[in-house]
Amino acid sequence: MHDHFTVTIDDHNGVTHFNLHKFVKKAFLYIIITIFTTIFVSVSTILYLDNNLDKIDKKNSKLIKKNRELRKTFQDTQKALALKIDELKIKEEALEMKTEAFNEKRMEISELSSSLNAIETLMGIVPDKNSTIEDRVNVTQLDMEQKATILQFIPNGSPIIYKGITSKYGDRMHPVLKRREFHNGIDMRAKMNTPVYATADGVIEWAGLHKKSGYGKLVIIQHNYGFKSYYGHLNKIVVKTKSFVRRGDLIAYTGNTGRSSGPHLHYEIKYFYRTVNPYWFVKWSMENYNEVFEKEKKVLWGVLVEATKGVFVPNPTKIVALTYKEEQKKHKKGK
Repeated sequence: MHDHFTVTIDDHNGVTHFNLHKFVKKAFLYIIITIFTTIFVSVSTILYLDNNLDKIDKKNSKLIKKNRELRKTFQDTQKALALKIDELKIKEEALEMKTEAFNEKRMEISELSSSLNAIETLMGIVPDKNSTIEDRVNVTQLDMEQKATILQFIPNGSPIIYKGITSKYGDRMHPVLKRREFHNGIDMRAKMNTPVYATADGVIEWAGLHKKSGYGKLVIIQHNYGFKSYYGHLNKIVVKTKSFVRRGDLIAYTGNTGRSSGPHLHYEIKYFYRTVNPYWFVKWSMENYNEVFEKEKKVLWGVLVEATKGVFVPNPTKIVALTYKEEQKKHKKGK
């Protein structure tokens, strides 16, 4: 009886008795203990894992938040870097512009220095080695009174309202004689009876028909310092020989006399009996005063400037036919 034990089950059918062996009893007990142990371990594991999962979720949330912050910081850094790059580009462009401006200014100074050298040579000035560009400009720049005096005495400006040149100074095919010969002046485009004005003070050397030259009716004005001006192919002359005229005085009207193919004005300038290009003198005025010094090399400008020092014209006159600014607009291509 010690190796068995009895299990009694009481239900509505009555009481039932089961006799079990002791070994089975032990096995059944071990199974129950194992099940409870398994349940306990499982529950503990689940609770442990659940706790760890909460921690992982919290860490993951923190990591996500940190990632967002890092991404925002990265984006902000990118924007700041882009702005910095733009600023650097702007500074670089500004530096390039300043460098370009500096190079242009340096070139201008170099060109100015070269021009000053030419003008100083013409005027017979030996600059001091230590002198600045500004000092040299001040030395070479004549005062307004002396400039006005020179422009009063030496032909300058246009003798008629400027409408272009039909024949330039120099070698050409003569329109009437049909042969190549040197043209001593310029033929200025003009309609019949266009007013002609003296381009500088002087004495009328000739006023009448000049058959030998082919200029027809001609006016020659003797100016100071070796200059003469010629006005040919005129229709009507209003001045007389040996009379004095001032710059801007009316002297004649254009025509078609002499060897001429049509109405125009032949304008010619001589310096000590040698012709010079009248075009540079037509352009010459107070606004571009130094230009003629470089363009016309036949004139001893240094001697002339020295000779006019101390000479003063109280009431200088102007060419009334045309100002240099007007001439500049109509005469851009040098025709």
